[in-house]
Amino acid sequence: MKDEGYDESVLTNTKYCFLKNPENLTEKQKLKLSDVLQYDLKSVRAHLLKESFRLFWEYKSPYWAQWYLEKWCARAMRSRLKPMKDFVRMIRSHQPLIMNWFKAKKQFNSGIVGGLNRKVNLVTRKGFGFRSYEVLKIALYHTMGDLPEPESTHRFC
Repeated sequence: MKDEGYDESVLTNTKYCFLKNPENLTEKQKLKLSDVLQYDLKSVRAHLLKESFRLFWEYKSPYWAQWYLEKWCARAMRSRLKPMKDFVRMIRSHQPLIMNWFKAKKQFNSGIVGGLNRKVNLVTRKGFGFRSYEVLKIALYHTMGDLPEPESTHRFC
């Protein structure tokens, strides 16, 4: 930065200014961020792209959300920032799944699926000694359906 004529203290203490949402910044961080945004730095360009991407989640129509996402991705690919390009490639590979969120009217998220997967993993771990898939399936039915457990699973003569 010295070679390009910048003061080396420009980026000092700016990590959280870039990472936090603007509404969560302290007054001191807001001042620091406004000072840094005056420079033409890669970190500033990345921050501006990040903030413009936040607008994507405000769309209600799947059509306009997809339109915005395509425009934003094209702009990010032209930014010459490798991490942004990697992010765009990842977004493009998952675009149909992301757009499903808009098509579902933002009513569902992956938290429910994550909770179910956690329960399945717990039952599977507890039943490590299950000898067949059928026994595991019955255990899953009892756990997921909150069914009462039988008193005894074996017959003793």
